[in-house]
This record gives sequence, C-alpha cells and structure tokens, in this order.
Amino acid sequence: YIDLLKNEKDEEKRKEYTEVLERKSLRLKALIEDLFEMSKAASKTIQMNYMKVDLVGLIRQAELENEEKIREAHLEVLWLDSEKTYRIFENLIVNITKYAMPHTRVYIEMNERPDDVQIFMKNVSAGELNFNTEEITDRFVRGDSSRNTEGSGLGLAIAKSFAQLQHGNLNITTEADLFKAEIILPKLEMSEKKED
Repeated sequence: YIDLLKNEKDEEKRKEYTEVLERKSLRLKALIEDLFEMSKAASKTIQMNYMKVDLVGLIRQAELENEEKIREAHLEVLWLDSEKTYRIFENLIVNITKYAMPHTRVYIEMNERPDDVQIFMKNVSAGELNFNTEEITDRFVRGDSSRNTEGSGLGLAIAKSFAQLQHGNLNITTEADLFKAEIILPKLEMSEKKED
C-alpha cells in the first residue's frame, strides 16, 4: 500500500490507501501490545496492582466501550435492576451458607434460552428436605424451623418477589438431599422495562 500510495495520482485512491494503511497499522499496534503483555505475563515480570474491584462496574464499562461492536454482532444484554438482581443472588447464596452440608460442592449453572436466561443454584442440604417447595418461597416460611439460624424467613420470598418484579420467577425444587433454586430472567427490551 505504501508503494501504491507513492505512485498514485488519483486523490480518492490515495485517500483509500491511506485509510487502509491506518487500519492495518492500528491492528499491528494492538497485536504488538498484546504480544508484549503476553510475553511479560509468561516471564512473570508483569507488575500486578491488586485492589478491591467493582466487577459489575468493570463489566458495564467494557460493555459501554464496546457498545457498537455488541450491536453489530447482534448480541443481547439483559436489562435488569442490578440492585434487585444482586439481592436475589445474595439471598440464595446466604441460604446456601446456612443450610448446605459442610464440605460439599455448590453448583451455579446458567443457560441462555431464546426468550430468557435460566440460572440454577444447587447444593446438598445438611438437613432433611421435608418442606413443601410451593410454600418455601412464602413470607416467614423456613425450611427447617427447628434450626436456630438467624434470619427472618423472608430471604426466598424477597428473591422470588424481585425476580417476578422483573417479569421472571424463582422456583425451588428438591431431589433427595439436593436443593435446587431456578431463577428465570426474561430478555426484555429497555422500552418494556420502562413500562412498569
């Protein structure tokens, strides 16, 4: 392209060649920077600056900075109330810490479907799961009333309410000693969210 540019008299073609050169040089610059970072990481000479990080904020920043690319790729980002959605996850995780059998694994699984996102949180229960799964998300209902864990009995009810406020749902199921919470959050347009 440099050789073509040197010999080209047509101003439009010169402009086109210059734009191609600029694109290619920016791509080469990015590639060199990536290789440099990878080389530093591999040789363990990279300087790490650890600090408390707002992961949601970082993801949101990356999303905003790449908004055009996301749009061009026809990708969908869920419109949710971050505070209420955080509370759903927090309440379910707190529930797991109270009632899961110690030294067992907790599974969190997420599936994207055409109209919604389905999230499962599963854990092995320390106690017998002999409650009514339909009623466990009602207010003041606790799965094990004999346990003296602190709590109001509102955690699952709040999580379900906040999921439903966002046109989703929270379903609880059990299988032997496996406790499973299913959160469904629909893919809605921003305009649909604002109508509420």
